[in-house]
Amino acid sequence: MKTIITYGTFDLFHFGHVRLFQRLKSLGDRLIVGVSTDEFNAQKGKAAFFNYQQRAEIVAACRYVDLVIPETNWQQKQHDIKSLKIDIFGMGNDWQGKFDSLSSQCQVIYLDRTGNISTTEIKSSLALVQSV
Repeated sequence: MKTIITYGTFDLFHFGHVRLFQRLKSLGDRLIVGVSTDEFNAQKGKAAFFNYQQRAEIVAACRYVDLVIPETNWQQKQHDIKSLKIDIFGMGNDWQGKFDSLSSQCQVIYLDRTGNISTTEIKSSLALVQSV
């Protein structure tokens, strides 16, 4: 059984997230998604519209996702790869090279982002609509 893992905030869930999960799941049998907790997002200087529990519930509802776990810190990835017997660590290519150090534990891949969609773009568009 081949197990894949990815991590992210996954706020304002959209078709780019779905396509990422679909492509990752196609690489193996089991997809685990680490959803950043509100506390970890605060450490990263990020704020999500939905809280952790809501984001985790939305991600878990996606048919490509087999398990959702909380992501609480940067160092967690190394532990998760070992304890969850991960074969592939996958992220969007906006993170290209940032996790290459994990390649001694599993295969690390960076997938192209889905064009014309991002949570940042959605938030910006909503802000423009509200200011009109």
